[in-house]
Amino acid sequence: MVDAVDESGRNQLGKRELRKGEGSFFLRPGERLENGIQNVHVLEDDEALLLGAREAHEDGKVLRNPGERWMIRGPCDYVPPIPVDIVEKRRSIPLDQNEGIYVRDIKSGQVRAVTAESYLLKENEELWEKIVPSVVEELLLKDVSRDQKERGRTSQRDKTRVICYRTPHNSAVQIYDYKAKKSRVVYGPDLVMLGPDEQFTIQSLSGDVPKRPHVIKSLCLLLGPDFMTDVVVVETSDHARLSLKISYNWHFEYDVHDEGKSATIFSVPDFVGDTCKAIASRVRGIVAAHSFDNFHKGSATIIREAVFGTEVDGKPRNRFVFSANNLVITNIDIQSVEPVDSRTRDALQKSVQLAIEITTKSQEAEARHEAERREQQARGRLERQKIQDEAEAEKSRRSLLELQAASAAVESTGQATAEAKARAQAADIEGKAAVKQSELSSEAESIKSLSLLEQKKASQIAALTHQKALDDLEITKAKDLAEIEAEKFKSIVEAIGAETLAAVAQAGPEMQAKLLSGLGLKSFLLTDANSPLNIFNQ
Repeated sequence: MVDAVDESGRNQLGKRELRKGEGSFFLRPGERLENGIQNVHVLEDDEALLLGAREAHEDGKVLRNPGERWMIRGPCDYVPPIPVDIVEKRRSIPLDQNEGIYVRDIKSGQVRAVTAESYLLKENEELWEKIVPSVVEELLLKDVSRDQKERGRTSQRDKTRVICYRTPHNSAVQIYDYKAKKSRVVYGPDLVMLGPDEQFTIQSLSGDVPKRPHVIKSLCLLLGPDFMTDVVVVETSDHARLSLKISYNWHFEYDVHDEGKSATIFSVPDFVGDTCKAIASRVRGIVAAHSFDNFHKGSATIIREAVFGTEVDGKPRNRFVFSANNLVITNIDIQSVEPVDSRTRDALQKSVQLAIEITTKSQEAEARHEAERREQQARGRLERQKIQDEAEAEKSRRSLLELQAASAAVESTGQATAEAKARAQAADIEGKAAVKQSELSSEAESIKSLSLLEQKKASQIAALTHQKALDDLEITKAKDLAEIEAEKFKSIVEAIGAETLAAVAQAGPEMQAKLLSGLGLKSFLLTDANSPLNIFNQ
């Protein structure tokens, strides 16, 4: 409330009074509400109020001077006191990875770009609008989405937002920083975000056919491979003016990691126009040294040698390099060659038609001559083949007669020869059969004799073996009996004893008789080995 009434009932002009609800009151005479009834400012966590001091006062323990600015951040409820003005209400600006804003410090004047974060402006900061040339504005507006174009919207650029440009594939964008006085090159596909002091290098290229300057405006430079087409008017040595429509294949040689080569490709502002002019100059110079007839016959070779040049050995090169910006021309296509003068064009058409007729007639004559030649060759081969066939037939007839004579001779002598041969063969077979029979009989007798001999031999061997076994048994039996007798005698002697034998030896005949009777012997006779001994119970 402004111009509040004091206790004495007088209005204090310029005095402000703050009244907070809930409550009700009436305005006294002379009092007025400055901005009506105002709501309490409810701040969220991403909101803030920018405040300014109208007069010196204490804000808690902080002394605020007139004109000082500060901020109060949410979440909170805030009612500004009388010496405080609310400058503006601010909200955090959410920014994606490819979004940003330009922020200016009102104390230092420094401008910076803030990207990829939610940012709340400070009390000494404000949004800054970046101004770009109108050509860049138009090119940036062409980069709007297809959906906006179909709906008919006019997408105006927010100048406080960071300028973003999507660099196409196989292209490059040059950006110059006017504060650092340094340029940088960005190769696509990539996203370019301009700093506060950066600007695009605009490409103003020639276009149309024939080429006209400043037809194409672009922020990016295509690196190729691509082609360009131009129309070149030339004049031959015999003053025939021709219009040549030529296409060139080109590409840039660059190194992403080499800043020097990257800056070189932007050194020529209109590389299309300069390239077409340079190649057209070479073509005009070489065509002027040839007549119309010679150029018409070998136009492709002449133009290639004019543009690419030749090696030491005379072979044409296959590329032409512009060292100023590393542009490489790799191929030339002569699409059409047309005379500029109508009379020359008519004469050329007539000459071409005449040449076609002459060529056609000559080809017909060559074809007819070739057909006749082939027909004569075929006839000659046919006659020669007939002669060869007749000779072969005569040879076959002679062979047939010889064979018939030989067969008749064989037939006349064949029967006698066959009978003689049959008789001889029969006799031979009979003799061989008799010999064979004798051999078999002899072999049978020999086998029979051998079998009888073997049988007799085996019988004798068996008998001998049997007799030997019987003799061995007898010997063994006699040996065993002798051993038994010796053992018996030895036992008897041992039983009698040595003393008994000594007494017997000393005794007389009676003792011998007793001894013999004691031994159980009725008779005993001692003889030598030459006289036989026969004892029959005596």
